[in-house]
Amino acid sequence: MRLFRPVRAQMALVVLSSCLFAGFNVTTPKFLGDATDVVVDGFISGTLNQGKLVDILGIAALMYLGASLFNWVQGFVAARAVGSVCHELRSAVQQKIERTPTHAGAARETAGQATGTLAGPVADPLSRATHDVDTVSQALGTILTQLITSVLMLLGALGLMLAISLPLAAIVLVSVPLSAYLAVLIGRASHGHFQRQGALVGELYVDVAETVRGQEVIRSLGWEARAQARFEETNQRLTEASGRSQFLSGLIAPLLAFVGNLNYVAVAVVGALQVAGGAMSIGGIQAFLQFTRLFSQPVGQIGGMAATIHACGASAARIFELLDSEEELNLPMALTIAAAGGAPCASSGAPGEIRFDKVDFSYGARKVVKDFSLTVPAGKTVAIVGGTGAGKTSVVNLLLRFLDPESGSITLGGVDISTLGRDAVRGTMALVLQDAWLFSGTIRDNIAYGREGATHQDVVAAAEASHVDHFIRSLPDGYDTMVDAAVDSLSQGQRQLLAIARAHVADREILVHDEASSSVDSRTELQIRRAMQDLRKARTAIVVAHRLSTIADADLIVVMDNGRIVEQGMHSELIQRGGAYSRLHAAQSAQGHDAGPTGAADRSALSSRITSQP
Repeated sequence: MRLFRPVRAQMALVVLSSCLFAGFNVTTPKFLGDATDVVVDGFISGTLNQGKLVDILGIAALMYLGASLFNWVQGFVAARAVGSVCHELRSAVQQKIERTPTHAGAARETAGQATGTLAGPVADPLSRATHDVDTVSQALGTILTQLITSVLMLLGALGLMLAISLPLAAIVLVSVPLSAYLAVLIGRASHGHFQRQGALVGELYVDVAETVRGQEVIRSLGWEARAQARFEETNQRLTEASGRSQFLSGLIAPLLAFVGNLNYVAVAVVGALQVAGGAMSIGGIQAFLQFTRLFSQPVGQIGGMAATIHACGASAARIFELLDSEEELNLPMALTIAAAGGAPCASSGAPGEIRFDKVDFSYGARKVVKDFSLTVPAGKTVAIVGGTGAGKTSVVNLLLRFLDPESGSITLGGVDISTLGRDAVRGTMALVLQDAWLFSGTIRDNIAYGREGATHQDVVAAAEASHVDHFIRSLPDGYDTMVDAAVDSLSQGQRQLLAIARAHVADREILVHDEASSSVDSRTELQIRRAMQDLRKARTAIVVAHRLSTIADADLIVVMDNGRIVEQGMHSELIQRGGAYSRLHAAQSAQGHDAGPTGAADRSALSSRITSQP
């Protein structure tokens, strides 16, 4: 109901139009009954009062015309109101997804698998933002245009029946408890199937999305049949749930219609006896029979809307479950700390300095960062290395406030980031991920995405600084070349260089780079390395490294294992020390990777060839 507050004026007009439509529609049979009595009296007396008959029929015609007009007004205004409400609902879902913590998707997936509730996989919000909102939209349109009118016509017909004949009205009212009982009983049985149907639609979205995005892997491994079988299994379960829900909800309207027909027969028989006994006129029983239809028709319509109402309820539950879920507030975490009686840590530091002080963080029961303390001096480059699962990416997520530490503090320039809003923290940093994500659009748009209002000159300057301008100009459409986020039209290295150019445009004082040079060739690696060296100039930089040769010139190298810092120092020092870093270096060298200064001559020669080319 809160969603309708912005359109309450339109809703008032819908209710008013519904009242007028129901009033005209319900009252007209009374005039038709009077017209019948005029004809019967004229037949008995031999003199038909034509003037009175014309007047009565004229009023009835005008009332039918008015009912049609207000029915159209009601439908038109209701459609506009529902469209506005669903527009805001889609916007709310999209904004909620943007505020959802980066780790919440995995938590929802785990919860859904453990409990079997509506909490679905990571891709499930797509289903909620499209299918569920569309279901609610269609249902609200039906409810507003039919439910209000049906209830009003029900009450109006009941009032007029009571005015005409209490005995006949009593016959009709006997069926109301039976109809209500049948509707509630079947509705409860079908509601669970509608909930399951909504959850399975979400699963089907995930199956299709994974099949489309992973089609190269599926085809290369010859798993097309298995992927199709998985889809068919989900599709079959959806079909069964949908069939059960539609079957059960579809029983309501026929059963209520059957009860209504029994009413009609009983009223016709008893009414004929009353006419024969002189207790009612022929026009009166005719009008009452029409009121009986007008009474049973809304009951049947309300019963027929049960499927729509239950589908709306199940979809609304999924939408509001998402809207009510945990979100990433753009507020200082210190407000929460202060409310709990604590106080955020404070420290002194130079502008651009990053300091981690005894930071701990866990994913559920699994602690991934343990007693992490590190100082990154302003303008210096610190590289973080370690095996898979060592906690490197979690440290970056904590710095960017995608996650908040359980204990300890993180400061920027001496200011605890828990006292800052998330936007304020991220506004000081440029992020280059190993999976360089590009949006659907032109190359110019993707680079300019780094800063609002970036001009074409800014984009070109960033591309030149990132050593990607020559490649862009070699494309048929240059900077206007379209990039499809869902299609790998560019290599991983080219995407990395464009992401670096985007970071150049952003021009932030801190650079965070999760490098993935292990997936590119040596020539592209050197281009990326040169671009990153230029980007790191006069900036504080944290580099999560995978190939050790890329961070040999870092001011400090930190080695992580099992969430802790086990070693730190410069490249040459760590090699001589013979510890964890030396073992990583030796392992990469044994695999044929250029892991450090041993390949300096080859890199120098290749760099010279690259520099000499246009």
